[in-house]
Parts: sequence; C-alpha cells; structure tokens
Amino acid sequence: MKKIVASGKTIEDAVRSGLAQWNVTEERVKVSVLEHPAKGLFGLGLIGVKEAKVELELIPDPTNEAEQFLLEVASAMGLSVTVERKQTREGTLLSISGGGDLGMLIGRRGQTLDALQYLVNIVANRYSDSHLRIVLDAEDFRERRRKTLEELSERLAGRVIRTRKEVVLEPMSPHERKVIHSQLQNHPRVKTYSKGDEPNRRVVIALREKSSIAE
Repeated sequence: MKKIVASGKTIEDAVRSGLAQWNVTEERVKVSVLEHPAKGLFGLGLIGVKEAKVELELIPDPTNEAEQFLLEVASAMGLSVTVERKQTREGTLLSISGGGDLGMLIGRRGQTLDALQYLVNIVANRYSDSHLRIVLDAEDFRERRRKTLEELSERLAGRVIRTRKEVVLEPMSPHERKVIHSQLQNHPRVKTYSKGDEPNRRVVIALREKSSIAE
C-alpha cells in the first residue's frame, strides 16, 4: 500500500496537501490523523505553533492496477504501449495500442491475448470487493476475429447443408464459441452445440434434423 504523510495548519489543509501530491480525490484514500494542530504559547500563535499531520493511504483502483500490470508485461517484451479504458456491456475494455509488434501480445488466434486477459482479471479482482470483468484487446483484434468467425460459421453451415454431414470446429475459447452459436442460432437449416472439455471444447455445426446437446 502507498502511504504519505502530509501536514497543514488544519487537518483539512493537511489532507488537501496530501491529495494534491497524488492528484486524487478523497474517495481514493484512507486518512489517519497523526497529530492535531495546536496553538502557540498562550494561544497567541506566536511560539510553538504545531501543524496538523495526517497519513494518507492510497486505496488501489482495480482497473488502474490491471493497466499497470499490462504496461509492465509489455515493457518486459520490449514494447512501448498505451492502454485506453472504455466501459462496454461485457465489462471494462482495455484496448492496447502503440509501436512495435503488438502481434506478440495477441499470439496465434489470440491465445496470448486470452492468457493476458485471464491474468489481468486476476490482478484487478485482487483489489476489488466485487467481481470485475475486464476484456483485453489489441489493434481491434477482437472485432476482426469476431467478423472472421461469423463468416466462417456461415461458410461451414453451407457445407453442412450441401454434404449433410456435421462439421466439428477446432477448439475455441468460450467467447469464440459464443460468437459461432450466436451467428447461427436462428439459422433455418443448421444448429450448433459444443462438446468436449476445456481447453479442447469444440463447436459442432449440424443439420437441424439431428438432435444435439446445447452448450
């Protein structure tokens, strides 16, 4: 925990001085009064004036901690990046941008990005009293991957209809499986379900005439 000691003529002044050093609001700190102010000799304020002294303890912001973790990981990989925060329906989106080969942070089909996202959520929730959901992205990979999966699912649905044989996709993350399921959930000819155990759980596309177990 980060702590500083600040002083001022009054306790309020001391707190304001400490907040200014960190450039944060009072909601972000825990304040402990170390010394109350005292007047000088005979109350005249001429001799021995004693200022107030307080200790401020910074309350960690979960998302800030997650961002700092990301920056440290990127730096260790030799990348100079920035992180932009945005609130979405899925949670807090942390979007990475910057110079260098960000493909290092994305990995094959987003596997490195998914692993980092898992770690980022662990870091953030370590500092939160309630569960937080953080989504990690880099160079709009999530959106590009979503479009790729949607197009793939439509092509494979066509193959299933032509051949009348089900198609089993490669293992995917829960998020990517959800994209496939959502894209084909209202398809008139095919349906989808998942089979297998993590991390090898796969989506199956089959004709609607066949029964299957939904995910």
